[in-house]
Amino acid sequence: MCGVFGAVLPRGSGTEAAAVAALGLFALQHRGQESAGLAVSDGEQLMLYKDLGMISTVLDERRIPSLRGDLAIAHCRYSTTGSTIWENAQPTLRLGPRRALAVGHNGNLINTRELLTQLEGGRSRLPASTDTELLTALLADEPAADTVEALLNVLPRVRGAYSLVVLDTKRVIGVRDPHGFRPLVLGRIPDAGPTGLAEPGEGLWPNDPGRDGWVLASETAALDIVGAELIRDVEPGELVILEPGHEPRSVRFSPPNPALCVFELIYFARPDSYMEGRNLYEARRQMGIQLAGEHPTIADMVMPVPDTGAPAAAGYAEASGIPYREGLVRNRYTGRTFIQPSQTMRQRGVTIKLNPLREVVRGRRLVVVDDSIVRGTTTKQIVALLRKAGATEVHVRISAPPIFHPCFYGIDTQIETELIAARNTIPEIRDFIGADSLGYLSIKGVLAGLGLPYEQFCFACFDGHYPDPVPYDAASHKFMLEEPVVARG
Repeated sequence: MCGVFGAVLPRGSGTEAAAVAALGLFALQHRGQESAGLAVSDGEQLMLYKDLGMISTVLDERRIPSLRGDLAIAHCRYSTTGSTIWENAQPTLRLGPRRALAVGHNGNLINTRELLTQLEGGRSRLPASTDTELLTALLADEPAADTVEALLNVLPRVRGAYSLVVLDTKRVIGVRDPHGFRPLVLGRIPDAGPTGLAEPGEGLWPNDPGRDGWVLASETAALDIVGAELIRDVEPGELVILEPGHEPRSVRFSPPNPALCVFELIYFARPDSYMEGRNLYEARRQMGIQLAGEHPTIADMVMPVPDTGAPAAAGYAEASGIPYREGLVRNRYTGRTFIQPSQTMRQRGVTIKLNPLREVVRGRRLVVVDDSIVRGTTTKQIVALLRKAGATEVHVRISAPPIFHPCFYGIDTQIETELIAARNTIPEIRDFIGADSLGYLSIKGVLAGLGLPYEQFCFACFDGHYPDPVPYDAASHKFMLEEPVVARG
């Protein structure tokens, strides 16, 4: 997962687009914690700043003022292709030969090897080892009149998941792959006048849409933080072109075949975001209600694994009649353990991330609600923490189905041996994590909680039905661009 944000402000707004993009990106920190970056255009040239680390340390008040311009894109990274090194931080940047452009990418391409054969000079041309770098190079090389035409020529050759923000000197372009695996939304900042960004409805030029600012973001929560109103989702197979002083333009590059990653709604996105017309807190609460119906138990309290398990735990408590209590305190200054780039960091993260409320859990039978079990190590440690704190029983309930299959569309689970459900039965998983009982929500229960049809989503990690067929060697894609360049005679 990654977070992307794009901003286009009217000329002479008095606010730098970099400041807006950086602010919006802060709302997406949960989507990537390895690096952050920002690219801007002043109408003539592009400038880029990126580094390893959290957004607050990379894009601080010392650096933003030097990044001047009315157009900007920003990115925070969770790696699915390439190592966590400075070169692989995004946005990527190319200054030729035919055009200058920067790209921020959320997703993962599945035909990287094929695309590499289409790049003149191949791997030797790439200063970084990500699929995004390869895509950026292809776009920069493409013989076309402008960036839009280059995208229309290149994207039909690209397979996999990609929600993009693309910046050239004159425009920001939002792109969503034909399946819409990853989210991307369009927002409007009403009347972004020369005194700065106005509050929605309080602008200086209410009758002049040319004074509006426009933004693109991975989630609607990022629109809220910059004072933008949601216009709509960028549709699968669509380009949305944003230019200062103009209304957005839409160009289709492929017929839509929607398959939004359902894990976005279960876990990844913020609960205050909206997807497919659903508030995600409410959707997750409804999943908890379904979970209580599918896996009831006798207990003294329902508690979430903070923070992502809280909505489903609230729904479980509501439906079961078992009191809801907080049993774990989360250290707010640690990141998500699932998206740490190594198993060692994930294990260390759990020990500093959560601490039990001993007076609450001691002597009680607990229902512990979480959103998923991927590798099982985090859940095992949580159960052990609660038992050590005095819990008499620990019943684990998961508001998602078991994850049987790897994801190749933007989640870093690319080999089945990483997935505990792929090699163990549910009773075996229960024993491994040390729980008294274990229950997963069914696919039917997820859909009932969402109130939406199966056909709108990708459930591949749960049922193995991949909307875009994956090459047999896709499991080796993450580091394939770091293979040594072999001289050809």
